[in-house]
Amino acid sequence: MTMQFPENFRFGVASSAYQIEGATGEAGRGESIWDRFCREPGRVERGENGDVACDHYHRYVEDLDLMALLGLKLYRFSIAWPRLLPDGKGKPNQAGIDFYRRLSEGLLERDIAPLPTLYHWDLPQALQDEGGWLNRDTAARFAEYAVVAYEALGDLVDTWLTHNEPWVVAYEGYGWGSKAPGERNWRSAFIAAHHVLLSHGLAVRAFREERGWKGEIGIALNLMPAYPLNGTADDFAAAHLADGFHNRWFLDPVLRGGYPVDMVAEITHRFGPLDGIRPGDLETIAEPIDFLGVNYYSSDRVYADPDEPLLGVSAAKPSGETTSMGWEVTPRALYDLLLRLRRDYGEIPVVITENGAAFDDDPPVNGYVDDPRRLAYLRSHLEEVAHAIADGVDVRGYCAWSLLDNFEWERGYSKRFGIVYVDYETLRRIPKASALWYRELIAANSNSNGKGA
Repeated sequence: MTMQFPENFRFGVASSAYQIEGATGEAGRGESIWDRFCREPGRVERGENGDVACDHYHRYVEDLDLMALLGLKLYRFSIAWPRLLPDGKGKPNQAGIDFYRRLSEGLLERDIAPLPTLYHWDLPQALQDEGGWLNRDTAARFAEYAVVAYEALGDLVDTWLTHNEPWVVAYEGYGWGSKAPGERNWRSAFIAAHHVLLSHGLAVRAFREERGWKGEIGIALNLMPAYPLNGTADDFAAAHLADGFHNRWFLDPVLRGGYPVDMVAEITHRFGPLDGIRPGDLETIAEPIDFLGVNYYSSDRVYADPDEPLLGVSAAKPSGETTSMGWEVTPRALYDLLLRLRRDYGEIPVVITENGAAFDDDPPVNGYVDDPRRLAYLRSHLEEVAHAIADGVDVRGYCAWSLLDNFEWERGYSKRFGIVYVDYETLRRIPKASALWYRELIAANSNSNGKGA
């Protein structure tokens, strides 16, 4: 335990509502796009869904006690929009508000800071029926929902995230169609991306202006460094294009107030004009945030590929260790990413809002789950976080993904990311070796108990 982190650094874990809560038809919760998506044949492995998931809705006290046992100081969770507003708008559902208040109060009682995410992909189906993220009006409805959440939890919560991974919402939901709502139209994907970012800016503006809530607010972006496979000019250009598609298309409007010029030209050339960007939108999207959430899992080595239909860029096959998702383990790229953010976007504080790995864990033996590869993954990435902090990057917290094995979207229950094992038949929770190691690291940095993400 030689890693040292600053005073007030917060160690935590992350989760999302649809992946763990279950109780999808209880207590006034409305239908979400994932409820509908899971019931469409062929969308999810083995036809699985989140109806029960980890049953966190009923077992949250047990999960809070688990977090306290591990010494965690930060819990990133998401609020289910259809649990607060079953139709996406209108009268709030008091039972939903009560659940998230009980959860937040339980966290504070255990000296764990709540970090809610307003949107982790579970759009109310009623809004999808009106066009979803292709409908500009959804951005306004999101801002209204954000105010409901601020009013419901603002006395308990002082740090917020608006969105989790707009890249996934737009590209996988509307481009590749691998996630809800499952559309396959790249022109639509870029329209959806703009409306998601616009809704972020509107929610931040509401946080600042409507009631003057105190606290901090940010957004969580999934970022993936892209390196050229070879030293050729074409591969360097491919890496820059991949970076624009994955990273700069979301970083630049949020932190610089405009989409990257080279990517606007590229996307317009391939897919036609970017409809729907109105005067004032970019200023709204660039409403100042207090911190940036960074979700990091892997990096890519890319090369120019004129036969690749989307952007003419392909990723090389991994050359090193991979997770069960097929993602290469590249901890050094996290260090590179954190220094790049400071170099290109200034001194904005950072919280690692997701970092983790799925591996094929062996079943428990005598109440013990040995997961050496996940433990090594977390250790190596936390070492790079500590390295970046030592080199001047303002990283204020780290959330391992995820607390529990859970519903992994279109992969169903086939992939386990949790530091806590879940027996899906009994719903028994068993901390893995990685969780016990994480507890020791937290204890070794026991001065990391301060306020603020």
